[in-house]
Amino acid sequence: MNQTLAYLREALANYADRHHAVAIHLYKKLINKPYKNEEQFVRDLSPKEVAFLDRMLRQEMKYAKEEQDNIRVYHLNEVYEQLI
Repeated sequence: MNQTLAYLREALANYADRHHAVAIHLYKKLINKPYKNEEQFVRDLSPKEVAFLDRMLRQEMKYAKEEQDNIRVYHLNEVYEQLI
């Protein structure tokens, strides 16, 4: 798994801990399928999954910016750009 998908998996784990069904599903999807990169992962998403990630990634990137975690912002944005 590449670094960008690892950051996404970590963010999804935080949401999965809150028992969010879509986050749990996406987390398992990342673990169980050998995606080479974020583009391949995003191509495998349903519209519902894309909508969830759109909201989640915007929140996660905002938080990372507030924490001045530019590396995290960069990697999460890599996934976000594939959604739009």
